[in-house]
Amino acid sequence: MNAPPVSLSRDLVVPSPAPLADVASGQMLTRNIYTDGTYLDKNPLWHADESPFKVKQILRMLNKHHLEPTTICEVGCGAGEVLRLLQQKMDDPCRFWGYDISPQAMNQCKNRANDRLHFKLADLTREEGAFFDLLLVLDVFEHVEDYFGFLDGIRAKGALKIFHIPLDLSVQAVLRKRGLLKRRELWGHLHYFTKETALEALKHAGYEVLDYFYTPRGIELARETVHKIALLPRKICFSIHQDLTARILGGYGLLVLAR
Repeated sequence: MNAPPVSLSRDLVVPSPAPLADVASGQMLTRNIYTDGTYLDKNPLWHADESPFKVKQILRMLNKHHLEPTTICEVGCGAGEVLRLLQQKMDDPCRFWGYDISPQAMNQCKNRANDRLHFKLADLTREEGAFFDLLLVLDVFEHVEDYFGFLDGIRAKGALKIFHIPLDLSVQAVLRKRGLLKRRELWGHLHYFTKETALEALKHAGYEVLDYFYTPRGIELARETVHKIALLPRKICFSIHQDLTARILGGYGLLVLAR
């Protein structure tokens, strides 16, 4: 997708590094599976193993638009590995904040914190005066019951936003009896998107979509036998028609730059 040049605001207010705070309400990610240990039991790594893949996609978007943010915040940062790896790739002046409502996730973040990387147990939508050059919202709003309320609550917290959205809704996922149920049971996904419905959701929530591209999560992160079997068909078909492949075979995510 061709996109106009984008720029960052430099008139920024960021929260001072604070000790772990009490969660205000837990509304960012609803239900208590993220705070009572249920999600950790099902996902003990909190998807930290997927972080190199996500960082590669983020850097691809930043480099494409020559963006050099000096403050980056990840909403729903989980174990904090994305921010740790991203810090290694960014210039020294850049500072990083990670927010999450899960005490278990924050426990995993502690060893990753440093003088330019801070974590806070809090709901960013309730943070007064918080504003960043760039918000990262990676595989998050599909977990949120009121995801339009969540998207509205974070929109004013950053000049630019990068979303990563799993495209769970595909023909093959619907045809399999537990294709979508597995996503709910293991990963807590409450909403399922195609490229088109994901982009329309962002636009409906008041965002201006600046650019987007597919991410090959089903190829680069394939572990189960069924996923490995699908590698070659996905690669071949994707080289011929990207939209049709994502819609029928699945296995792709969408990285979106918005403001």
